Amino acid sequence: MKTENISTLGELKKAGYQSKSIKDELRDNLIDNIKNKKTTFEGIHGYENTVIPELERAILSRHNINLLGLRGQAKTRLARMMVNLLDENIPVVAGSEINDDPLAPISRFAVELIAEKGDDTPITWLHRNDRFAEKLATPDVTVADIIGDVDPIKAANLKLSYADDRVIHYGMIPRANRCIFVINELPDLQARIQVALFNILQEGDIQIRGFKLRLPLDMQFVFTANPEDYTNRGSIVTPLKDRIGSQILTHYPEDVETARTITAQEAKLDSRQSESVYVPELAKDLLEQISFEARESEYVDVKSGVSARMSITAFENLLSTAERRALIAGDDTTAVRLSDFTGVIPAITGKVELVYEGEQEGADFVANALMEAAVKTLFPKYFPKVEKLEKQGDETPYDDLISWFFNGDGFELLNEYDDKAYKAKLDEVTPLDALIADYQPEIDPRDVYFEKEFILWGLTQFKKLSKYSYSEGMQFKDPYGSYISGL
Repeated sequence: MKTENISTLGELKKAGYQSKSIKDELRDNLIDNIKNKKTTFEGIHGYENTVIPELERAILSRHNINLLGLRGQAKTRLARMMVNLLDENIPVVAGSEINDDPLAPISRFAVELIAEKGDDTPITWLHRNDRFAEKLATPDVTVADIIGDVDPIKAANLKLSYADDRVIHYGMIPRANRCIFVINELPDLQARIQVALFNILQEGDIQIRGFKLRLPLDMQFVFTANPEDYTNRGSIVTPLKDRIGSQILTHYPEDVETARTITAQEAKLDSRQSESVYVPELAKDLLEQISFEARESEYVDVKSGVSARMSITAFENLLSTAERRALIAGDDTTAVRLSDFTGVIPAITGKVELVYEGEQEGADFVANALMEAAVKTLFPKYFPKVEKLEKQGDETPYDDLISWFFNGDGFELLNEYDDKAYKAKLDEVTPLDALIADYQPEIDPRDVYFEKEFILWGLTQFKKLSKYSYSEGMQFKDPYGSYISGL
């Protein structure tokens, strides 16, 4: 019999429905997924061999879970995706505030209703999407918010004294009975509020204003926490940690390829942007490398972390920068240029927590330093490494290019150039063509001009050229040629 056709307790019994705890639901459905090779946490990348196996082991163990990690590590998303492991629908006593199981009621309301109506007790069905509750831990959260309190209005309306447990107004946790309940940023919850969770996690009873109610709540708790909070804003009290079955450490993507996959999946792009702006493969790698550099930078607070959201918003900014430039120039289509990366600075400055040295230098300086460090890191993967010490007379692959700048008056790339002018300008630097042909022979023709610009930026990082940025564009020069010609 379909669930929508079952509307009374008697029909439910006749259908042979068996009650199951939420932790058993999660466990049984996960076992089915594993047996059938079905991916449970779809769209979560980089955790296949680390976080997800640990999370699955915790679910199989029927544990309450604490996801511990820095910001932007998909902790809340993992918790929300656990909903997919719940049964599609479960029966609830109609009118129950705490989702009473018709076959195992725990509230006074449900017990009395079933005693009165028996098999005619009305039931409703709760879909799994409605079985997720979430609370952000903030300092103003009270016990009344999450556990409950005496409701004087209810007492007056029902003409009951405060000694009657029917005057209780249930908080978020009892109302999330038979649901997944997530508390985000657990250490920010005041210690006295954390203490209120002890009995719920272990013994299954709650106390409200002197009432000791034996409510064996059936819940799956998932907590998220940032390790920074243990030392700065707050901490998880030890007895509460002791009651949480599994603590799972999350992490940032471990390689650029995984980070690219996440960014491509999460970036919110207008279809017109995707169609009109081409992004070279190297540009995608470079964008992700900025985040990797930030996580190692002496200017950035490592304990605070660098969220994956930085790459996502930076990618959106990068495409918008190229799109705006093309609109101004009158180009229908365009490709991302390396100079467009100046447009991602606002996405970086708002996402990194600077240490004292970084604050002294300024957020814009740090953002530019991270971009240049990313260029320096990736450069040897595409073109020959520039040695720090070179013997006089030794030939290098860059001699012709450096000579071109030594004998010239400098080279300017202006932001206002349309695509035709931009390409014509880079084509003036003829030694760049030979470098591309020798070291990137199979390059996509659409990526050529980005890599030409990349060579110039890379050589400035190894002190072979000098780069000057100004509001209208960028100038590249030989660092010594202008001085010598002046002499």
